[in-house]
Amino acid sequence: MHSINWVNSPVLVEALARYQEGRLSHSIKLWIEQILELNSEQT
Repeated sequence: MHSINWVNSPVLVEALARYQEGRLSHSIKLWIEQILELNSEQT
């Protein structure tokens, strides 16, 4: 598996907005948390 070296900013912004609204699928939510090093227990 390749590590992610870049992320399309508009995609990340949209995904983050949906993350905050709780409108993401589980796999995308985990991806956002991994990219941004978020702890899901704190959100």
